[in-house]
Amino acid sequence: MHEFISLDGVIDAPTWTLEYGFDPKMGEAIGAFVARCRGILLGRTTYEMFEPAWSTRTVEDDPGAPFFNDTTKYVVSGTLTETTWRNSEIIGTYDPEAIRRLKDETGGDLYVSGSGTLVRAMLADGLVDELHLYVYPLTRGSGPRLFPEGGPALGLSLASCESYENGVVYLAYRPQD
Repeated sequence: MHEFISLDGVIDAPTWTLEYGFDPKMGEAIGAFVARCRGILLGRTTYEMFEPAWSTRTVEDDPGAPFFNDTTKYVVSGTLTETTWRNSEIIGTYDPEAIRRLKDETGGDLYVSGSGTLVRAMLADGLVDELHLYVYPLTRGSGPRLFPEGGPALGLSLASCESYENGVVYLAYRPQD
């Protein structure tokens, strides 16, 4: 799981991150965990946001373009009926057992970005192996939060952390055993 998140936990469409720029070291950290991924798992809304943003990009535009375009994308949706982005497959409504099977079948990690509803469900069902948070130095006040009030309590262990020149802090967590 990879999220750009505000200090107060908001994870909506991260247009608010643009004013901070993208430190190259952030790309290195993202590249390190993405290298282990053999599939991309997205909720419908994030898929519909990513498809026009990534489907026409090349490696010259962004070094992440080959990963997003060449890796199989699995879309969790009960309403989407067809995909327009190559290497995409609709897997239906959220089903924790289907996600477990998909994790086993892909033979590597699954990359999830955005997809707040999906991420919250996977956290609650114990399906998250690592949580990669890029915490931006601002508060949003309102918006969808990664950990909503009334959500399940989770114990996490810090796996890695790094700070960047642009004020962003990277925190990697794993579930406690």
